[in-house]
Amino acid sequence: MRKFAIIGLSSFGFYLSKYLSEKRFYVMAIDYDETIIDKIKPFVNKAIIADARDKETLESLNISEFEVVIVSLGGHIDSSILVTLYLKELSVKEIIAKAATEDHGKILDRIGATSVIFPEKDMAYRVARRITSSNILDAIPLSSGLSILEFGPPNEFLGKTIGELNIRQRYGIQIIVIKEVIPENVVIIPTPDHVIKDSDILIGLGEDEDFQKLLNVKL
Repeated sequence: MRKFAIIGLSSFGFYLSKYLSEKRFYVMAIDYDETIIDKIKPFVNKAIIADARDKETLESLNISEFEVVIVSLGGHIDSSILVTLYLKELSVKEIIAKAATEDHGKILDRIGATSVIFPEKDMAYRVARRITSSNILDAIPLSSGLSILEFGPPNEFLGKTIGELNIRQRYGIQIIVIKEVIPENVVIIPTPDHVIKDSDILIGLGEDEDFQKLLNVKL
């Protein structure tokens, strides 16, 4: 069983702790606020009242034994930087740190965070993509200009096969999954002979500019 430690139980840290626990992973939640710890205690394996800004405290919790440690202290920039530095010095394998700003993220990256996340920024992106196009159901940014999009097929796609549409060669978009609603089914890496139906949901990987061309397509 993978072991996760989550430092800082803001809304993000709190719900992440619950979600990972529901998936039956081992979760240790850490926060200095006793009220928050009391709230999360029923959902996680271990809930600790502690100040993670103290390196000796982190050592006493055997933090290096956890495969992944998430630092959810994005609103407290100095604290998140200090905790991330200590985790690196304690040889934690994977450190995921929440950042409040781009500059904050750069610092976290340079001092040893394995990956830096911007939950508010990413969610804003997903919502913006969804509400500005009737076809887009969800969007996950992977890097600058590169995304995974879940979208309904344009009318021009209906009744045609993946091969006939030539989506990858024509638009630079790789269709990686098709969710068939009727009948309910998930097709991973669909073959060229897959016929697209109006009840299908497509999930593609590609550049944002290419998605714009595809979703405004006129074949």
